[in-house]
Amino acid sequence: MREDIEFKAEDGTTLRGWLYTPTGAGPHPFVVMTHGIGAVKEMYTDLFAEAFCAAGFVTLLYDVRGCGASDGTPRFEYDPWKQVSDYRDAITFAHTLAQVDPARIGIFGTSFSGGHVLAIAALDKRVKAVVSQVPFVSGYQTTTKLAPADAIPPLMDALDADRLARYGGEPPVMMELVNPDPAVPSLIGDVYTAEWYERISDEHLQSWVNTCTLRTLQLVREYEPGLFVRLISPVPLLMIVASHDTLTPTVDALEVYERALEPKALVVLPGDHYVAYEQLREQALAAAIGWFSQHLLDGPSVARAGSPAIHA
Repeated sequence: MREDIEFKAEDGTTLRGWLYTPTGAGPHPFVVMTHGIGAVKEMYTDLFAEAFCAAGFVTLLYDVRGCGASDGTPRFEYDPWKQVSDYRDAITFAHTLAQVDPARIGIFGTSFSGGHVLAIAALDKRVKAVVSQVPFVSGYQTTTKLAPADAIPPLMDALDADRLARYGGEPPVMMELVNPDPAVPSLIGDVYTAEWYERISDEHLQSWVNTCTLRTLQLVREYEPGLFVRLISPVPLLMIVASHDTLTPTVDALEVYERALEPKALVVLPGDHYVAYEQLREQALAAAIGWFSQHLLDGPSVARAGSPAIHA
């Protein structure tokens, strides 16, 4: 069963989404999740939430602050540490739900939120299992690889000017979220990403807006969730990585996985960043559900060392 829900973040911002509750007597294990940067919950993450619910997990899927159904200003500003805090508030909200077993809480993140869950699992020990899919692990590495070197200094100058203007009460400067031309200032100058967002928005969500604040670039560039990976243990970590990911580069994700301590497991999906959402979604779902089932369904999570890498 899916129902509309809302909950308050610590600063009073109202976040909205869907709560999926499986049939049968509870309390049930719980999974909280949200989407990647610039997306909304209707962009494939709802299919993951439905599958988690069908597997026996109460699942909370919500729009991040500043976009979709959620409140938050400035609109379309994607602040990673505020999003991390909101995830943790969602866990607190889950503790108020009679159908949720607070001893069996898992977190799922994908792309940008795939980085969030690494930090959350390290910092919030209410979490008993974590799945990080095609994760964003390094702001500096990712933005450096996506943006031409000569584009960075002008953007830094523009960010300084925007900071001064906002301090004086001016509205934030906006930029395109995605653009296929790397020479055009955008948060993601990647042709495959631009084509994916445009196609998905046309097929699934006519209200999608190709915009974000200029400050989002600075916030993203300074975000390094991969640094937290060694602190996750003994919480069981599954990473699902695409073999030819240029948006959240494969090499960076694999390097972070190598630094993670046991218990951990790795699934490598052949293809680009988006195969986890479309062509190989069933394989990604099977891996995530298997991981959560192993560590949450039979009671409080038990650390299992020596988890093997898995290649799909």
